[in-house]
Amino acid sequence: MVQNQAHRRSEDAEPGDSGICGAILTALSWVVVVCTLPFSLFVCFKVVQEYERAVIFRLGRLVSGGAKGPGIFFILPCIDNYARVDLRTRTYDVPPQEVLTKDSVTVSVDAVVYYRVSNATISVANVANAHHSTRLLAQTTLRNVLGTRPLHEILSDREAISNTMQTSLDDATEAWGIKVERVEIKDVRLPVQLQRAMAAEAEAAREARAKVIAAEGEQKASRALREASEVIGDSPAALQLRYLQTLKSISAYNSTIIFPLPLDIVSYFGKAVEAMESNHPTTSTSTSTIRLHSS
Repeated sequence: MVQNQAHRRSEDAEPGDSGICGAILTALSWVVVVCTLPFSLFVCFKVVQEYERAVIFRLGRLVSGGAKGPGIFFILPCIDNYARVDLRTRTYDVPPQEVLTKDSVTVSVDAVVYYRVSNATISVANVANAHHSTRLLAQTTLRNVLGTRPLHEILSDREAISNTMQTSLDDATEAWGIKVERVEIKDVRLPVQLQRAMAAEAEAAREARAKVIAAEGEQKASRALREASEVIGDSPAALQLRYLQTLKSISAYNSTIIFPLPLDIVSYFGKAVEAMESNHPTTSTSTSTIRLHSS
């Protein structure tokens, strides 16, 4: 539809405007070409590259057949004019745009737009400068799209924003013969005060998680100690072994350590002394001395 509009413009003028005059000027142009052979061949034959197309205007009208190229094409001197159109993909770095988000936060956002000319004839006939128009539209679309989204979506959902921008730009530039291939959000700059606030919030969240993890660890350790105490309570020998292991670990350090004597050992020696008193009454005095020292 858009392409037909460009061709229709060359057919809307009245026949008298360029019918007879056009035929006369075309005939004179051919006469000039024939009279100046072979030098006129250097003017009449043009070459465009594989990535280029030539849009030819004859007496101000588009020549039927659309854009020419790649390769050699022929033009008539004095009455033909042509424009070269580059079909390669171009990159436009959108400058940082100050955007007010939906939740009233001012951010600076820049993006990259990849686009190319999809229809050389329309890009020349329908718009004065297709590239400049596309770049201005990219800036406006970036502000419009980001202005409808809150800050957390801009920071976390860049792919969806890029797809929305690409679709919006592609629909708008179709009438200009431009195809927007890709849009990427390059950087989002936040105000310094907002950065500090977000950093403080993230730090508080990390501290809260650390406290929760520490509390869970203490809870698990308490359960493990309770289970260990139950096991040790069922076997008194296990308590003595644990005590000896503790003494061994303490003795690894070269220092003086004062530790209490286990009550079980004291009671054992007390029973031994009582047995000696009952068996040997004559040693009561020495036994009393021993009991005194042991106590």
